[in-house]
Amino acid sequence: MKKNSLFIFLISAGILASCGQKKEGTDAEVSEAKDVEQVEASQDYTVNTEESSVAWIGSKPTGKHDGTIPISQGNIAVEGGNIVGGTITLDVANIKNEDLKSDEDMQGKLVAHLKSDVFFDTENYPSAEFVITSVEPYSKEDSVKVKKEYDSEYKPANAKEFMVASPTHKVTGNLTMRGKTLSVSFPAQVSMEGDKLEAKAKFNIDRTQWGLSYGDEATAVDKAKDKFIYNTVNVSFDISASEAAAM
Repeated sequence: MKKNSLFIFLISAGILASCGQKKEGTDAEVSEAKDVEQVEASQDYTVNTEESSVAWIGSKPTGKHDGTIPISQGNIAVEGGNIVGGTITLDVANIKNEDLKSDEDMQGKLVAHLKSDVFFDTENYPSAEFVITSVEPYSKEDSVKVKKEYDSEYKPANAKEFMVASPTHKVTGNLTMRGKTLSVSFPAQVSMEGDKLEAKAKFNIDRTQWGLSYGDEATAVDKAKDKFIYNTVNVSFDISASEAAAM
């Protein structure tokens, strides 16, 4: 069986950077949206939405919440053993919480809050989309930098603690969420065996860059330190895709 290193992935958010350069203390590169070029591919992969998952962990000084966002559809284009394009769509309107399963009332309130206009505003923006613009081999120069967080018992795991071991690629694409499109880059670990493509990524993003600003820690000087929500969100992707049958 052949084995090649590849990758694709997506999510919700990033850290502000200018001119496409990494900003000191951030976990990902974020810049203005990039042009999406037409690509030719000899292989097309379809994301298995049942086997794939996107998970999130949100933190505040007094606790954490975690959950998932369903993937509604996705495709990955491969040429010569390299990813050359693709799109993944997230069903943000069906965002889920996992840690409050034993308290349905509290769980319902949290999910409703996440869907409201102070967070994802799913009534107006029910989905998010990630369109790949480039995939390059991962190098030491792409190593993430750790953002200093306000110290508390529940501060988010830093980027180096959280990221996948031995990333193989740096993926760049346009993320559209809540009506805003920015380019975001991140490390990922991918493998392809036979007609299956598997991809994993774990990294940190800043939710406020896409307008998810409720409880923004930047305003914490005006409130008690334990009342804000960390801007940093831990995001995990576990993507499974299969080569589409030839027409």
